[in-house]
Amino acid sequence: MSSIAASPSSRRVLADVISRPSSRARAFALDAGLVIAGAAFVAILAQVSIPLWPVPITGQTLAVLVVGAALGAVRGAAALTTYMLVGLAGLPVFADFTGTIAAVAKPSFGYVIGFIAAAFVAGWFAERHWDRRPALAFVGFAAASALPFVFGIPYLWFILDVVGGAELTLWQLLEAGLFPFIVGGLIKAALAALIIPGAWALVRKADAAQK
Repeated sequence: MSSIAASPSSRRVLADVISRPSSRARAFALDAGLVIAGAAFVAILAQVSIPLWPVPITGQTLAVLVVGAALGAVRGAAALTTYMLVGLAGLPVFADFTGTIAAVAKPSFGYVIGFIAAAFVAGWFAERHWDRRPALAFVGFAAASALPFVFGIPYLWFILDVVGGAELTLWQLLEAGLFPFIVGGLIKAALAALIIPGAWALVRKADAAQK
């Protein structure tokens, strides 16, 4: 079992369907590869973007939910941490192919931080098998989808009001950083609640065919 914390058998997620190497070093390398692949998947969907000030609408949230559920809590959070760090290091993984340490000064950066918590929570629900049934998966994914706003809205306020002196009211902050994303967030949670249980259905079908 890898030191990156692959799930115990009772908390198996999709990534654990892969046969694990017996060597600790190879198991670690497998998990590291999964983390990198998860970060790359988020980077790809980040480019599905609708420009909107001060926070664009992107495909990131869907990617975060899928990666978190597929990899589990720890590996999912590690994937999103990797995504954030490589973006800050200069790789163009953020929305609109951007990436620089200057991203911390953008009003939207708090949502990137929140993605780490969202992936962890999506993985936490998946480890408890909420990802096997669409209805339960939707509830878990909707809860995970709320977390980027917990980080993003205070960060938005800090950059716009404290740093920028905009003096926005709470309602204006919510209009800028929450209201435009509610419907899209629910749609993304619903899509993830179809994708992940659908993948598990394929796994069960494959297992049954081998018996």
